Amino acid sequence: MAARTKRAQESARRVGEAANSLRSNPYVQRLIEDEELRANIREAFESARDAYSRIANGKGPQALVDDKKVQRDLRKAAESMREASEQLRGKRRRKSRLGRLLVIALIGAALALLLSEDLRKALLDRLFGAEEEFEYTSTTSPAPETASTQG
Repeated sequence: MAARTKRAQESARRVGEAANSLRSNPYVQRLIEDEELRANIREAFESARDAYSRIANGKGPQALVDDKKVQRDLRKAAESMREASEQLRGKRRRKSRLGRLLVIALIGAALALLLSEDLRKALLDRLFGAEEEFEYTSTTSPAPETASTQG
């Protein structure tokens, strides 16, 4: 019976050491404190579970190729896990809408310039000044018609 209590005491001591180790682990602390991190992990788990249930529902591995919902769930799970890993490492990824909007605006402006001749001319006029338009008139008089060509 003494051996049994000794094993129980040793086991309790190990559990206590493990708990202390977990409390001091920065990753565990971040997981406990960060609601967004837990939400990302939960979303990744749910998306992966949904994809697995669709594959296991008789569709098999072919569902990876054919089923758009499986692909969406796997993509969502991967994105959530990537965000969670960045949060664990302390990298906060800001979703810059302004940067994305700026890139879209630049692409749109480039396409507009490529496709619209009037817009290109207006931009060139603004940058380099308007072109001077002129009509050419010859200073020499045309050759007189001869009688042989009139005939």
